[in-house]
Amino acid sequence: MHKILAALAVAVVAAGPAAATEKTDVMKPLHQFVDGFNKGDVKTALAACADQTSIIDEVPPHEWHGAGACSTWANDFEADGKKNGITDGVVTLGSPRHVDITGDRAYVVVPANYTFKQKGKPGKEIGSTLTVALQKGPTGWRITGWAWAKK
Repeated sequence: MHKILAALAVAVVAAGPAAATEKTDVMKPLHQFVDGFNKGDVKTALAACADQTSIIDEVPPHEWHGAGACSTWANDFEADGKKNGITDGVVTLGSPRHVDITGDRAYVVVPANYTFKQKGKPGKEIGSTLTVALQKGPTGWRITGWAWAKK
């Protein structure tokens, strides 16, 4: 009996780092997307997306899906920014509220802040939520859907 309990304890301890590593891997595309966004590097940001993606955001037309959805969103985001005089956007992510992994699928909910300038004046969206779905494929985890919600 003691051997079984000892083996179980070892298995639980060994699973901890594996689970932490998997969660870190799931978060990599989110950080890649945000880092690319913050640097104005659209190519890097879009590389975090799967080709087939679904997006809901406050920017018109508010919903994108299908092949190339991330690229279409980026174009619409840029056009909306130009129209409204929005520049210098920076997103910061907080600690995830959820990182749920089931096989090759993941669900992440993370608090986020967005700071920017609108017509030269500072603006911000503090306490927003970024919710992301991901799928693991041959090249690793990719974003298959995301939604941004202002507080």
